[in-house]
Amino acid sequence: MEMAYRGRWKGEITALQSILSGFALKEECKWGKPCYTLDGTNVVLIQGFKESCDLAFFQGALLKDPKKLLVQRGQVQAMRQMQFTSTKEIAAKAATIKSYVREAIAATKAGKKVEIKPAKIAVPEELTAKFRGDPKFKRAFDALTPGRQRGWLYHFTGAKQSATRTSRIEKAAKAIFVGRGFLERG
Repeated sequence: MEMAYRGRWKGEITALQSILSGFALKEECKWGKPCYTLDGTNVVLIQGFKESCDLAFFQGALLKDPKKLLVQRGQVQAMRQMQFTSTKEIAAKAATIKSYVREAIAATKAGKKVEIKPAKIAVPEELTAKFRGDPKFKRAFDALTPGRQRGWLYHFTGAKQSATRTSRIEKAAKAIFVGRGFLERG
């Protein structure tokens, strides 16, 4: 898997890698992205988006964030990200980035983790109907990990019309039967 927008953010990725190289972290490639670990635990990840190059802190919700630089993308509970749009911005914030990384490393060494609260996502009526009509499908869905189930539920409930929810459920069946999550299709 290739990191999205790698070419667009090449300089910014290099600048962040340079800063992170000053820490006792191991750089690995996870999800096609530079991921920095401490004793096998993920600490930070560099990822490219259309509008920014981000430094993502896996347990970022634990960080104090005095500069208010961390943002929450999507439905995540623990991860927080610093967003950058230029190497100049990264250079100007290098000391702050290092401070946040030091705090993240200290939290990792202390074994601190964000307490994940199970998300309560309503099961749409169309999915309940599918479960009633196809017990094998229900067993396949129930066999998915909680995270994969959540991903599919967000996808299904994101549709405003019943017909769209039904269509999404039907299209998802093949992936669900083989144990894939929403983001693992294909």
